[in-house]
Amino acid sequence: MCGIVGIFDINERREIDRELLSKMNETQFHRGPDAGGLHTEPGVGLGHRRLSIIDLSSGKQPLFNEDNTVAVTYNGEIYNFRELSRELKARGHSFRTHCDTEVIVHAWEEWGEECVQHFRGMFAFAVWDRNRDTLFLARDRLGIKPLYYALLRNGMFVFSSELKALMCHPLLDRRLDPEAIEEYFTFGYVPDPRSIFLSVKKLPPGHSLTLRRGRGLPDAHEYWDVPFTPVPVSTEADLQDELLHRFREAVDIRMIAEVPLGAFLSGGVDSSAVVGAMAELSPEDPVRTCSISFGDPRFNESSFAASVADRFGTDHHVEQVEPDDFDLLDRLAALYDEPYADSSAMPTYRVCELAKKRVTVALSGDGGDENFAGYRRYRWHMNEEKIRNLVPTFLRRPLFGALGKFYPKMDWAPRYLRAKSTFQAIARESFEGYLHTISVMYDDIRTPLYSRSFRRELQGYSSREVFRHHMGRAPCDDPLSLIQYLDMKTYLPGDILTKVDRASMAHALEVRVPILDHQFVEWISGLPPGMKLKGSEGKYIFKKSLERMLPGEILYRSKMGFGVPISKWFRGPLRERVRDAVTGGVLADTGYFDPAFLKRLVDEHQSGIREHSAALWSLLMFESFLRNLDGEPAA
Repeated sequence: MCGIVGIFDINERREIDRELLSKMNETQFHRGPDAGGLHTEPGVGLGHRRLSIIDLSSGKQPLFNEDNTVAVTYNGEIYNFRELSRELKARGHSFRTHCDTEVIVHAWEEWGEECVQHFRGMFAFAVWDRNRDTLFLARDRLGIKPLYYALLRNGMFVFSSELKALMCHPLLDRRLDPEAIEEYFTFGYVPDPRSIFLSVKKLPPGHSLTLRRGRGLPDAHEYWDVPFTPVPVSTEADLQDELLHRFREAVDIRMIAEVPLGAFLSGGVDSSAVVGAMAELSPEDPVRTCSISFGDPRFNESSFAASVADRFGTDHHVEQVEPDDFDLLDRLAALYDEPYADSSAMPTYRVCELAKKRVTVALSGDGGDENFAGYRRYRWHMNEEKIRNLVPTFLRRPLFGALGKFYPKMDWAPRYLRAKSTFQAIARESFEGYLHTISVMYDDIRTPLYSRSFRRELQGYSSREVFRHHMGRAPCDDPLSLIQYLDMKTYLPGDILTKVDRASMAHALEVRVPILDHQFVEWISGLPPGMKLKGSEGKYIFKKSLERMLPGEILYRSKMGFGVPISKWFRGPLRERVRDAVTGGVLADTGYFDPAFLKRLVDEHQSGIREHSAALWSLLMFESFLRNLDGEPAA
């Protein structure tokens, strides 16, 4: 895995500041500590940091074609590069290396912008074609690898793997985007294509961008979307056989490496399935697995991971994360560059740190919940849908709206009595109800959170527009498929894959995600929704398929979160820190928030009256981001 950076003069052919390009490139040293490379010519500068995985002795970047007219800087892995190499050689192309990078150069020469359709893998890259005076950028279909870009006021276009590289440029406009702030306090991250800065965008998953000098900055082009095209289904047994065949093949092609390779093992269904497939595919060599344990039993899955490790005879290592792992709080702000409020980033950072001690490449089970409807919230949403379908809108809105308004917020009570949020969700239309369910802060928290001046700045903008945009383009209308699609467009790239990319790259560790193989995803998307969520059983067909590989106590146990006990922290060891951060000067000085409401959130949570840990965590991370932005590095 690697880091890429570049500068392109969109109007002229001015000289590129090589020293500045190098500085931008070196901010991403952690992504590729094995080698670095720069190329500059009038109007173009490309940079690269390399983590060597395949063809260790060559493949240095930027990499050129035979006559040095086409160059690429690339982050990722193309797993079908050998087949593509043979095809391109048959078409007359000459190769000087045995790495996947060179395939991109020749694929661009052969197919132009359509080259991305031929790639199977995870990637973010930029191709410079001198003869066409064209810069072409692309990001993989699911958004496993990141790509930021901005057009500066001097006509220079800049791009990079991480936002911190762009922030090195003195002309980057650092004004925050009010709409991105509203989205952050809804989702806990800033969804594509926005970034926290008005001037910077993220290239969305499955999109490319073609810049031709003198023609301005075009809109990104979508080259792929999750299809949800129904697949033929004969018998459930046949379906299970095909699923396992496709799954093993997706794992198999991700086991190609010239460096030590292993896997994360949490003891959940998805990571256990990946480890099981790896063990079957490579029976002569024990799979290297790693997991972390927690002192709090509510978050500790280490015994399940150990059971799977024993079953497959893996070379398993475990480390315990201390419950007071607070020194990571500020480091995360520097790591993610943008505000990012998923507290599981802390254990993810630690498991990547552990894995890097033993391997350079690790396979993960990410994507199983989105593909196979494994999240509990999918079950809740479908139960709410039954009520929406039974009760006419003219009755449902006022009835459940009133219940949601007047029913007490009993965060301290048993779950079956905590119905306020459910009533509020049912009162809304389907996609708005789902947004309410997944929000870090509900509308009734975000509205009083903001100051009057900031609400005026928003000009009525609401984060529901993110879902509304994707709903308008969704290739499906089944209610379960729709919320899976929404998660694949927002939560998966914006939260899950961002978390893993930054945490792994901080340790120069490459993470591969077989369940997000795009061919596998396409096929799964077309399965009947009832094969994914059957009654109250999420991942139904995946679990049934895996019964020949994994025991029932792994497949059918209650799902545990990969999180940390922040609610307890904020009432205990972090009590003063969260109060100082949330009610202190940094947030107050922005003018975005109502100081009295900030104090109320802290008081209610720390007194035990209300549960505001998610809201407080998002504010804590926003405050840390602001301090890091103002020149007080949080690393």
